[in-house]
Amino acid sequence: MSACSIKTHEFPDEDYGPSTPVDVSQVPDAVPQKVPHSRYGNPDSYTVRGITYHVMKDARNFREQGLASWYGLKFHGKRTSSGEPYDMYAMTAAHKTLPLPTWVKVTNLQNRKSVVVKVNDRGPFHAGRIIDLSYAAASRLGVLGHGTAPVEIVAISAADPVDKGVATDFPLWVQAGAFSNIRNARQLLHRLEQQAGFRGQIKTDNQPSGAIHKVWLGPVENARQLEQLTQQLPRWGIHQYHVVQ
Repeated sequence: MSACSIKTHEFPDEDYGPSTPVDVSQVPDAVPQKVPHSRYGNPDSYTVRGITYHVMKDARNFREQGLASWYGLKFHGKRTSSGEPYDMYAMTAAHKTLPLPTWVKVTNLQNRKSVVVKVNDRGPFHAGRIIDLSYAAASRLGVLGHGTAPVEIVAISAADPVDKGVATDFPLWVQAGAFSNIRNARQLLHRLEQQAGFRGQIKTDNQPSGAIHKVWLGPVENARQLEQLTQQLPRWGIHQYHVVQ
């Protein structure tokens, strides 16, 4: 399937929680499992509000920073993009491009609280937001009060220790952007090479829906270099990035 219509929740700003706060402090983190991708919610690409999103084939080494939001009673019990019913009291989340399901460790960058959630839905479709958390996950992370919070999300698998989160096999590369237009990819690469002091390259991924040109910085040879680079990226306007091998 390419650019198909999938079930999404598009209007989280109109959502709400229970009238009386529910104690979810004892709700356990999601446990990563080795399962095939869902039959639903994983097209090559899909379009929402005129924007086309390309679904990742593999979540290994995925890492991203940006704003988290949450969704609740408006969608509770309704079908998610993966076909599962949405349970606002379970540790789940929605993401625009991760394969369904994917398990991710989410860390609130303001208070350093972390949870592990199962990504089984699509969203959020608001600029700057990278993940929509369930009510339970948002409560555990301290996101409910403000509605949004800056977070880092790291994909984990059933074989990973929960506190590992990111690959440690070097060299690595940092993917700073992906474009259908090669000119845009080259412009970003040129700018970041000057700012970062890293050499980079463009990796082209030919998909049925068209070529995607990925901007990679590196190679990153050790953990210290990786930390330095990822700390600098937001200052250069890059708030969403992936760590790849």
